[in-house]
Amino acid sequence: ATNSKPELLLRKALRKKNIKGYRLHWKKVPGRPDIAFPAKKIAIFVNGCFWHQCPLCRPKIPKTHSEFWVYKFRKNVERDKQKNDQLVEKGWKSITIWECQIKKNLNSCVDKIKETLEEMQLV
Repeated sequence: ATNSKPELLLRKALRKKNIKGYRLHWKKVPGRPDIAFPAKKIAIFVNGCFWHQCPLCRPKIPKTHSEFWVYKFRKNVERDKQKNDQLVEKGWKSITIWECQIKKNLNSCVDKIKETLEEMQLV
């Protein structure tokens, strides 16, 4: 989903730190990243822990219809990897920010993005 709560929190924090030059849900690259810096080829995905099966907090699979959920989550993870690989092939750097990371420490997420931009000399 676009404009999810974690994504909005991250974007607000980026604005607060005066980080500009990004595009939202940019369609010109694989995966339609939530936040893209086209000038430096940096794509940022804000992933929900449940839907994308976060490796950090490892959300539980629902007990009812578990076969469906296992299949659904596996396909989501495979699609994420495929789109990330396509971005890398095109010379893009891909960053995944997880919902739990935003909840735990939003500032460290912003710092991670800022450091990447500084490496690419965009800020």
